[in-house]
Amino acid sequence: MRILVAPDKFKGTLDAGAVAAAIAAGVREVIPAAEIDLAPLADGGEGTVAALVNACQGSWRSVETHDALGSPIRARYALLPGDTAAIELAEASGLWRIAPERRDPLRASTRGTGEILRHALGNGPRRVWIGLGGSATNDGGAGLAAALGCRFLDRSGTPFNPLPCALDGLVRLDSSAMPILPPITALCDVTNPLLGSDGASSVYGPQKGADPATTATLDLALTGLADVCAPHFGCDHRTTPGAGAAGGAGYGLLTFCAATLRAGFEVVAEALDLEARVARADIVITGEGMLDAQTTSGKAPAGVARMAAKLGLPAYAITGAQSVGHPAFVRVISASACAEAAGQPGASLLEPFRWVRAAAAELARAWA
Repeated sequence: MRILVAPDKFKGTLDAGAVAAAIAAGVREVIPAAEIDLAPLADGGEGTVAALVNACQGSWRSVETHDALGSPIRARYALLPGDTAAIELAEASGLWRIAPERRDPLRASTRGTGEILRHALGNGPRRVWIGLGGSATNDGGAGLAAALGCRFLDRSGTPFNPLPCALDGLVRLDSSAMPILPPITALCDVTNPLLGSDGASSVYGPQKGADPATTATLDLALTGLADVCAPHFGCDHRTTPGAGAAGGAGYGLLTFCAATLRAGFEVVAEALDLEARVARADIVITGEGMLDAQTTSGKAPAGVARMAAKLGLPAYAITGAQSVGHPAFVRVISASACAEAAGQPGASLLEPFRWVRAAAAELARAWA
């Protein structure tokens, strides 16, 4: 029996590699002779660069930069074969770096990600991939642009730090000092526009600490940014699907860096040669922390399931928590349900590897 194990991370508990290892261990408990192919995935958010490094035998680089609130940190990016630099926005500007009580989207900036990009450009890459997702920011990519040399000017022509709380003073831009950039591809798993009820501030601001009043302020700040950028750059990406990714960093990359947007899962799947690996399998197992309504919109498990369905293969999903089923999956096994059945409610969060392994063993017993 040839089994492809291709999960995404269980956010906050296990990265994709650990999830894949736990699933493989559970299957081998029941079917020791199974041929298991591990393909940890990502879809543009946290873990995307690690998946690309593993798939392409890339190498890591370390750089001094700043987190979303300006504290000095060390962060890393990757160089991949083909003169490609791969950066994860969450590495410097991620929510995971900011304690919940310190989160402040009005003063959070993507400047640290721009500093990583500037450092990566020193390697002379022919192209750059930037994974979006997991950000603590809602600045429309203004901080990233400032790190690359764009100046944000107020009514008196004085440059200022383009934090969201200050963007209402933006009158014009000076982008003359920005470098000539190689082609940049922003990898994302959402299709939200920049503004409005489906935009960056309204949908994702509350996750970053924004109350309703702050959310409205953030949306106005991004509206002002877009109003100034449109005539300056001769383009207006505020309604482009994906512009709202990572607090509007998708918009910023499209506007300041002439980037293109791609589904992160597609890029990772190509790097892993995933479709060919699905074709070689008899059974496919995927999964992520929660299977819900967002799973269908660019998330890795849905992509894996579609590949399997196209080839007529059975696909299964292991999820970290009890959730609604998805018609693309033949069967969904919940790690928390396994823990609860064993009389240990809540144990799946405390011992996630153990209970993902248990869920995989239950799945394997159904085949055996």
